[in-house]
Amino acid sequence: MPVCERFAYFDHAGVSPLPRPTADIITAWAEDAAASGNYNWRDWQRRLEDGRGLAARLIGAATDEIALVRNTTEGITIVAEGFPWREGDNVVLPACEFPSNRFPWQNLASRGVEARLVPCSEGRLDLAELAKACDRRTRMLAVSWVDYLTGWRNDPAALAQLAHERGALLFLDAIQGLGIFPLDVRAAGIDFLASDGHKWLLGPEGAGVLYIRKEHLGLLRPIGVGWNSSVHAGDFTRPEMELKPAAERYEGGTFPVGTFVGLAESLRLLTAMPTAAIAERILELTDDLCERLMRCGAQIVSQRARMGFQLPAEAPRARTGGGESPSYDRRSGIVSFDLPGHDPAEIRARCRSAGVIVNCRGGHVRVSPHVYNDASDFDRLIAVLQG
Repeated sequence: MPVCERFAYFDHAGVSPLPRPTADIITAWAEDAAASGNYNWRDWQRRLEDGRGLAARLIGAATDEIALVRNTTEGITIVAEGFPWREGDNVVLPACEFPSNRFPWQNLASRGVEARLVPCSEGRLDLAELAKACDRRTRMLAVSWVDYLTGWRNDPAALAQLAHERGALLFLDAIQGLGIFPLDVRAAGIDFLASDGHKWLLGPEGAGVLYIRKEHLGLLRPIGVGWNSSVHAGDFTRPEMELKPAAERYEGGTFPVGTFVGLAESLRLLTAMPTAAIAERILELTDDLCERLMRCGAQIVSQRARMGFQLPAEAPRARTGGGESPSYDRRSGIVSFDLPGHDPAEIRARCRSAGVIVNCRGGHVRVSPHVYNDASDFDRLIAVLQG
């Protein structure tokens, strides 16, 4: 990770720096495009398709259930706009969702679809409250796997069970957990999933994935249909529109090849290590970080119940519902904290001046290390906080 030469980088929940092999392959594509035009197009296309296969294996999906999308928003929009809504239907989602998993559902109001927002405190979702918001006209639950504000990690299997028991489907925004926590979409019962690659997957901006459960392939009305949606893609003498019998039908036209081969390389690097081992390393790092922060007077906002940390008094603990296990680990790669007497934006500015990259969300300082970070990086952060 070249970023380590200059920074202690803790903003993977925002935008990840690129690994050297990823940067190199993007550069190689650009140089080849400049020198050869489309002469080697098929070679780069094969690399791109390798990324599709790696993404499928990462989440336990079939390759033909994966569509390549430019970002999470595009994946959500394909589902939201393509779903066969009827006037009077509703979609239920937490009020604390990131705008990408909120606005596309609210945008359905003109079609007579209600977006029901379930209150949550500091990103902590109460499944009992989620269940109460559902009724016979609920067609979709749209929930993030990991909350972007404080890192609360939801149980996808419990969410799917809750949705299915009420005759609805589950859309999971996986961007804050994909790549660092194990996920089997089939075993969990997830119907749709989208994730960009520029956070925990260590990929470039502009490349992501959409999972559509095979049984739902014909459920969504294809939007953005183009030459690449057809089974005859590339044969421009065929005038008939026959859509591909795979999630690729939603891809439309030409890809930003450079970003997708970059994502494929990052996926190759990440999947060389078992995801469970990555998760263990991430949680060890963030547990260590929380202990260090508390020793210097910080108040941890994120859920770290496995360590016995106290939650803020005003933040209710989540109740179980929909089959959720009370022992489900809520920890993630995100740690949000407050330092009494210090403004989060001021802390971020001081950190940046010292070459320590953190962010602010929801009025807190947000730190999100990755598997390559180490204790020396935390030393730099703590030195700024104590300075």
